[in-house]
Amino acid sequence: MPDIVDTAVNAGSFSTLVAAVKAAGLVDTLKGTGPFTVFAPTDEAFAKLPDGTVDALLKDIPKLKKILTYHVVSGKVMAADVVKLKSATTVEGSDVKIDASNGVKVNDSTVTTPDVATDNGVIHIIDTVLLPA
Repeated sequence: MPDIVDTAVNAGSFSTLVAAVKAAGLVDTLKGTGPFTVFAPTDEAFAKLPDGTVDALLKDIPKLKKILTYHVVSGKVMAADVVKLKSATTVEGSDVKIDASNGVKVNDSTVTTPDVATDNGVIHIIDTVLLPA
């Protein structure tokens, strides 16, 4: 089974996320043993950001790393477990808010596809980029 990075590459709808992970130097981390839970924004999610945001982030690696690690939780947290949580602490260090009252929302983002299994964790596909406070 492919790891988180290869799964994202193979899916074809995460080219912005993959480019950001490469730019931030996080490929080796996300190919590591983990396990990791990644809330993965699609290319459409990145497209919702204001014009120029992605280009600016690709030039500000510390900020880019902070945002990307805000999408990662240590451990393999499947949807059945996510729905029991009110929040989760990210690798970045801040918490994301989880609301499972109507589907599953992580902060203001909706999980569109849960439980994409990978060799070193799980991906939950989301429709909005998460931005730490």
